[in-house]
Amino acid sequence: MSPRLNRELILERPVRVADGSGGFESSWDALGILWAEVTPGNAGLRDRADLGAHRQILKIIVRGAPPGASNRPQPGQRFRDGERIYLIDAVQEDDASGRFLRCRAREEVMA
Repeated sequence: MSPRLNRELILERPVRVADGSGGFESSWDALGILWAEVTPGNAGLRDRADLGAHRQILKIIVRGAPPGASNRPQPGQRFRDGERIYLIDAVQEDDASGRFLRCRAREEVMA
């Protein structure tokens, strides 16, 4: 059964931007829009700097793209869904034909 690519996500990559004082700041650069199927996985709580953080693991499926293509997600990149951010941990082909990619991602929300 083919995935239902019904969510519009923005693929972003991290970039370093000069801060004007000789240092750098981290920022994100949009690479493009990918249609995806987003399926929730495990969830849990964890402590983060004395604040509670809710972490949701997600399976995100997108159309396949060859290695090196700008529209192929990579670990360390992220998807943006409006105000929601999904950090990409792993990417692999979802089927033998390479038509789809399965991304393991996590969303953290401060409680």
